[in-house]
Amino acid sequence: MSDTRYVFDNAHGETRERFPALSDLYDDETIRCLQAVGVAPGWQCLEVAAGGGSIAQWLARQVGPSGQVLATDLDARFLESLADPALDVRRHDIVRDPLPDSAFDLVHARLILVHLPERELALAKMASALKPGGWLVCEEFDSLSMPADPALHPHECALKAQAAMQRVMASRGANTRYGRDLAARMRALGLVDIRAQGQMSMWQGGSAGARLFRANFEQLRDELLRTSLLTRAELDDDLTKLDDPRTLFPSPVMWTVCGRRPR
Repeated sequence: MSDTRYVFDNAHGETRERFPALSDLYDDETIRCLQAVGVAPGWQCLEVAAGGGSIAQWLARQVGPSGQVLATDLDARFLESLADPALDVRRHDIVRDPLPDSAFDLVHARLILVHLPERELALAKMASALKPGGWLVCEEFDSLSMPADPALHPHECALKAQAAMQRVMASRGANTRYGRDLAARMRALGLVDIRAQGQMSMWQGGSAGARLFRANFEQLRDELLRTSLLTRAELDDDLTKLDDPRTLFPSPVMWTVCGRRPR
């Protein structure tokens, strides 16, 4: 995976808005899931595409000082300032770079597989990196199953910029429905004790969800306009709606899927 192919690479200024929004939206549920699989002192953990590092830091506090967290990203600029003796940061391409076999009690990844054309290879590598009995926890969006329906309420709006973003992502090899496929994919890899749960919300203007969409739309502005699905005025109108507290729009479904490597 090249830096230019990844839709939301970390080099853009909007990343500083995206990571806090994602943390506000999803960290609590991620932590509940990791607690449920039993993260404990002494565990060896891999955090793939660690982004802003909030979950990597939480893991380091749980497993240290006898355990270790390896936090990786294709662009690790937001991780390099993190300071914890139980946390090791590395630049790593989950598709092209090797991972050690049978090395980790936990492998966690959030919102990376949906973007990778080689997502099945990446998922298989993460599963192979588990120790016998280790847990793989992946969280991915399904952005297609629950579209907005303005007929239900005049303030529930279908954002034209969101449809254009779906097209841009598909052109880069993303599968924006992949979260729904994760449970079956993990089972096919031989993982057991599969747990899968979908979470969605009705976001409103001014919320963390609106901030996430704004960051995405702003970063892809030029590409969105090239799709011919919306005009510059329509994009600006969508951005205005994201600031209006009356605006309602359904979030993507966030699928959290856990599977354990057999002992």
